[in-house]
Amino acid sequence: MAVEYGSEVLTDAEWKILHPLIEACRPRGKTPPQHLRRTVTAILWRHTNGAKWRAIPPDLGPWWMAAQTFIRWARLGVWERLLDLAQQRGVALGMTFLDGTTIRAHPKAAGASKKGDLEHGETCVRALAGLVAAMARRPA
Repeated sequence: MAVEYGSEVLTDAEWKILHPLIEACRPRGKTPPQHLRRTVTAILWRHTNGAKWRAIPPDLGPWWMAAQTFIRWARLGVWERLLDLAQQRGVALGMTFLDGTTIRAHPKAAGASKKGDLEHGETCVRALAGLVAAMARRPA
């Protein structure tokens, strides 16, 4: 099942690589996640496109589920562990360049960090999105 949303593609082969890594890092709860692939795809889509949570395509599930999962995992350090585990597997991330003219600051960007600062988790997810993109460019 290759799902394509804009420029983000998460193929079966990529999910086959990512899924065991995610399972090794994610927190264990009372109930296992029902739509883990869809939620992770939504998180990667959001960080790849720089969109707001509410802009996530409806096909990727409720936006609040992706946001809630991202925030919860960021506070628990799941994204850092996942990125470290992926890098230990030898997946090269490559380089990414950002054009500052296309990045808008939120009006509240001048304020201090809030409770449970999530900036480091977002950086890890962006790197993980780059990792998924790098996996897509590899020949099979």
